[in-house]
Amino acid sequence: MASIEIARQAGACYGVERALKMALEAAATPKQPVHTLGPLIHNPSVVSDLAARGVASAETPAEAERGTLVIRAHGVTPAVVADAEERGLTVIDATCPYVKRVHRAAARLSEDGYQVVVVGECGHPEVVGILGHAGENAVVVSDADDVARNAYAERVGVVVQTTQTAATLSAVVGALAVRVRELKVVNTICEATAERQDAAAELAGRADVMIVIGGRSSGNTRRLAEICQSRCPRTHHIEGADEIESSWLSGASLIGITAGASTPAQQIERTRERVEALMDA
Repeated sequence: MASIEIARQAGACYGVERALKMALEAAATPKQPVHTLGPLIHNPSVVSDLAARGVASAETPAEAERGTLVIRAHGVTPAVVADAEERGLTVIDATCPYVKRVHRAAARLSEDGYQVVVVGECGHPEVVGILGHAGENAVVVSDADDVARNAYAERVGVVVQTTQTAATLSAVVGALAVRVRELKVVNTICEATAERQDAAAELAGRADVMIVIGGRSSGNTRRLAEICQSRCPRTHHIEGADEIESSWLSGASLIGITAGASTPAQQIERTRERVEALMDA
């Protein structure tokens, strides 16, 4: 009989739980409509649940029209907040405090005369928000190979998307170091992200099968899946427990489960129950 093990660090982080709490508290006051600016977190199940509770998603402040606008955990640019306030919306800032730390670091580097390099996924909502604090000449690089595609000032300051890996940051810094005169690095990887990545890697190194739970648009979940895949070829990234197939578990002695930072505990439990049911069938 196969055993099931959940990674020692997995699932929703403080920033996600905080954002959900703030959105639900806003929804509990039925005096005005409540919108989140884009999906509150990268988890379709949670977003659907919020919609059922009356919290809709608006892509822009203009789309929200009136009422309360909740800024999602990924954060936004200062211009977006200003736009919402000018439209008379009540703004609730649910930006993760760790993302706020990146905003402050990027702003300080820019104010001190550094060209800011953001290590992260170009176009990701968190990265777009960081760029809004990083000065006009800021650039985004996704990995060490991407470094050569940009021109740099003599003084460069580096910040990193909170859900990136330490290995990616290290590789980018190494590639930048030979191109600039002065390099200042502020490691803004979230501690919770690093803990989840380390725990997933440890479990994947022992497991026969790994199941990674989280939205397919979630950058941190995709990175967990990549880390697990490198150590356990039979890794499966799912959004919901009903996706699991019995054939995935065939011949496995240890089935590992981990989850991205936008995955609530109940989704992890439903996955464990689904695996148990398939093993007993």
